[in-house]
Amino acid sequence: MNLLADESVDRQIVERLRQDGHDVLYIAEVEPSISGNVVFDRANEKLALLVTGDKDFGEIVFRDNRLSSGGVVLLRLAGLSAEKKSEIVSNAFREHEADFANHFSVVAPGKIRIRPKETS
Repeated sequence: MNLLADESVDRQIVERLRQDGHDVLYIAEVEPSISGNVVFDRANEKLALLVTGDKDFGEIVFRDNRLSSGGVVLLRLAGLSAEKKSEIVSNAFREHEADFANHFSVVAPGKIRIRPKETS
């Protein structure tokens, strides 16, 4: 799957997704410190699923109608070790990869919410 990870995503998660076979463009490696709107532009340009740990992206998605062409996955994994976060995200993508496209999804310990933008 074609993914764009913003700077709020831990490097270990990006590395794990790459190991799992995903094509991940990591903003921290290519365009550090760009604005959220530019992150959305990059995701749309690449037809990529946006992966973020920044809850402000949810507001941008719904308030500004900026759902990336591939969808958005918000990671809510604060307080967990990098290894545990990577494991949770890897499992979420393995089990729900097809469901994430064109939806706003939240991955948290023990639960995954997937909803189409229209249900805002």
